[in-house]
Amino acid sequence: MTWNPSMTQQLDSDGRLQHLLTLEGLPKETLCRLLDRAGQIRDAALGRTQKRNSLCGTTICTLFFEPSTRTRSSFHIAAQRLGADVINFDASTSSARKGETALDTLKNLEAMGVRGFIVRHPEDGAAEMLAAHAGEGTTIINAGDGRSAHPTQGLLDALTIKQAKGADFSRLKVLIVGDVKHSRVARSDLHALRTLGTGEIRVCGPSGLLPEDETLAGCTVGDDFDAMLEGVDAVMMLRLQRERMEEGVVATLDGYHAQYGLTADRLRRAAPDAVVLHPGPINRGVEITDEVADGPQSLVLRQVSNGVAIRMAVLESLLA
Repeated sequence: MTWNPSMTQQLDSDGRLQHLLTLEGLPKETLCRLLDRAGQIRDAALGRTQKRNSLCGTTICTLFFEPSTRTRSSFHIAAQRLGADVINFDASTSSARKGETALDTLKNLEAMGVRGFIVRHPEDGAAEMLAAHAGEGTTIINAGDGRSAHPTQGLLDALTIKQAKGADFSRLKVLIVGDVKHSRVARSDLHALRTLGTGEIRVCGPSGLLPEDETLAGCTVGDDFDAMLEGVDAVMMLRLQRERMEEGVVATLDGYHAQYGLTADRLRRAAPDAVVLHPGPINRGVEITDEVADGPQSLVLRQVSNGVAIRMAVLESLLA
């Protein structure tokens, strides 16, 4: 069964978040409140101040059915810095290998008193399905499902751009490059950028890696990377989703890099103070060169540190 965001309300009657499943349709004031809160608690997120205790006594489970480094680790750190107890669920070593469904897993952990579930799943709509069946008082946070959504990544990318360029997104030209078709990150970034009123959103990539539905509505779309880079304020490079692509979409990785890889020479076409983002993991020498990824205009590690702050803000908003 396919689920969509309208089937499960993210906000209660008072406008308070009860789940975070997608940024699509999330009110601007809610999005901005999360960004502002993350900015306020960033020192705590980075361990520079004493641990907070707003979630002391709350048990949270990272319910991951796909591999993850940054997202799982930063959610774990975020929960611990709020004083929560954390259970790490790994599908490869759980009863999922014996045929237990994600919903049965959720219900069993709920019965043990787990209140918050951070869910990563390969199927589109998995987090929304779990939210629709969750018990009263249970919170679901989507940590990436299929190609659909990765809302906390969209939030941390927006926070990173805001810190670098200011709160007025209407002045900005933002370029998203690469495998948009298979990218839940791109979809969440697009929702965030639209909600924040970004002046121009450009999307660039091979035609076979661009979605054919309404995903890119209102965007300037093209396949000439050099032309699309002209004058942009921020460049989001996407990972080439090789594990989700059909055979033959990209002929060779070298050929992809020649057309769509970000080099220092190419970056000079952007605004002089342009910033570079990448959600990771990076395929160095494919989407981006070492010189750019590790260079002064790269905010890749800032994104990672902002991930902890955003996830603290989300957990606090939903569970405190």
